[in-house]
Amino acid sequence: MFVAVSTASPDYYEESSMNQRQLSIHCIPAGTAALLFVLLGTAALAAEGPAALEQVQTIALGGSPGRLDHLALDAQHCRLFVANLGNNSLDVVDLKAGKLLKQVPDQNKIQGIAYDPDLDRIFVGIGGDGVCNALDGRSYKLLHTIKLPGANNVRYDRRTRQVYVGHAENSLTAFDAKTFEVRATIKLPAAPKAFQIDPTRPRLYVNTTPPSQVVEIDTGKNEVVARHPLTAGNFALALDPVGRRVFVGCREKPVIVVLDANTGKEVAGVEVPRDIDDLFFDAKRKRLYATCGEGFLVVVREKRGDGYEVIGKISTAKLARTSLFDPGSGRLYVAMPGQDGGEGPHVRVYQAKP
Repeated sequence: MFVAVSTASPDYYEESSMNQRQLSIHCIPAGTAALLFVLLGTAALAAEGPAALEQVQTIALGGSPGRLDHLALDAQHCRLFVANLGNNSLDVVDLKAGKLLKQVPDQNKIQGIAYDPDLDRIFVGIGGDGVCNALDGRSYKLLHTIKLPGANNVRYDRRTRQVYVGHAENSLTAFDAKTFEVRATIKLPAAPKAFQIDPTRPRLYVNTTPPSQVVEIDTGKNEVVARHPLTAGNFALALDPVGRRVFVGCREKPVIVVLDANTGKEVAGVEVPRDIDDLFFDAKRKRLYATCGEGFLVVVREKRGDGYEVIGKISTAKLARTSLFDPGSGRLYVAMPGQDGGEGPHVRVYQAKP
């Protein structure tokens, strides 16, 4: 069911000022752009077909077999950033050309990535060195390093211009994206896993375990305001700000748990394959996309009336558990680690349909 390393040229940055959706479409290779516009133009007439995602592209990365971790997107300059953990490099992909643009070396056990489009800066969580590195988005040179033991997931909050990093010592640290001044270190009840920032209000939701719970943080005050206990070990997390839902991907019992964001109560759940690590909500299509290390990408939707159901299951590869969904283009990027004796590390690109 159900897409030679070089540096950027000067005109790489000379993109016109378009909205997020236009920018994302602009990044699609010419060979598939026409097809996409046909799909967009006929979407209103088409009912949901048998394929929720269609693979449209494969982009090779460099390095030997090994883990690939999280991803981030620069829609304006058509770049995808991939944490090539097995290669200890930040891989920069040119989405328009469909090829690897550059590998930034010496990123020891790189894990989380966030991109600040306002300053053109890349922030990476480096677990091996226990730091968060700030890189210039044009030269990829190191601008600043903040010592954060066990640095992992990284997010940029455009509302507050703050970068958040989950790290050891059961903490989440917020610092200014421009000055690098640490604004707060928020103590959590347990180790932080995935977290997401609500774009509509000053809230951040972070998985902590053990014990398993979702911790709600006021990003205006950088304070914990609520704790929501769970019945299963939690790793991945996604938000539906309009529908007031928090989706939590659990591994201990492989399931996506649905929480009411107003009360923190569990309201539904759906079984998924094992080893889930990334989860995204597609607001336009009211669907969830989950990447699971067991070797599957699954699509979930709310059933008419009550509950949720899996409507698509795509084979990927073992440990292919990280991904990124771009709502502007409707594209899902899945990090595919290299396999011994098989294909090297690469990114699969899927187009959401209709």
